[in-house]
Amino acid sequence: MTCTAYGCQVTSSSASSAQLGADAEPARGDAERTKLTRSAVVDRAMQLADSAGLDALTIRKLAQELGVTPMALYWHFRSKDELLDGLAERVWSEIDVDVDDAAPWSDQLRGLLESLLRVLRAHPAAPALLLHSETQNEFFLRATETTLEVLRNAGFDPRYASEIARTTLWTGITLVMSEAGITSLDADDRTELQRRKQVVFATLPTVRYPRLVECAAPMTACDDPDFHYQLGIDVFIAGVQAMAEKVRR
Repeated sequence: MTCTAYGCQVTSSSASSAQLGADAEPARGDAERTKLTRSAVVDRAMQLADSAGLDALTIRKLAQELGVTPMALYWHFRSKDELLDGLAERVWSEIDVDVDDAAPWSDQLRGLLESLLRVLRAHPAAPALLLHSETQNEFFLRATETTLEVLRNAGFDPRYASEIARTTLWTGITLVMSEAGITSLDADDRTELQRRKQVVFATLPTVRYPRLVECAAPMTACDDPDFHYQLGIDVFIAGVQAMAEKVRR
């Protein structure tokens, strides 16, 4: 057995094979460090997190997917927490924070929220990542600075601007996490579950629950996510606009 910087490898019992293993393992370690970039680790980790969830993402599993030893990953991330921070940084880096200076502030804020939602919807693991990470990376700082600048230009003082900036992030996360439908079910099972829930509402006593009976179909619908997101954005922006008018009085 030959030990290297990345662990112990079983080698042939022959003297020549043992010597070959001793010579080859350090070379393998150097090759792993050379070919395995931080970006490649984050790419594959994000794919695993999106497909299987953050709990299923382990250093050992990620190493297997990348075809390296677990110790090779520690050159880039010393723990799973550091890896998750790296994934959160990737999420923040994908958010477009370029705003049109000539556009109304409400359109600028809408654009930032829409960009946040596009990234969160593209990465199922993203909401949990942003909730988990406490590291203030450069991309997070840039997004927050841009949002605060938009809100300060809208007439909000630092206290209001800070609270609305935080609420913008939470609005995006909440909209994604509250999207109707169970992604773990296939289309047929989801349709059947929706039908059963609709029947429950539709057969309630009309005298006691007239509105639930009336809204049985839309209350259980999960086939129009775009409406869900557009309405959520419109409600949020309208609320911020109303607050802007209030603070100017």
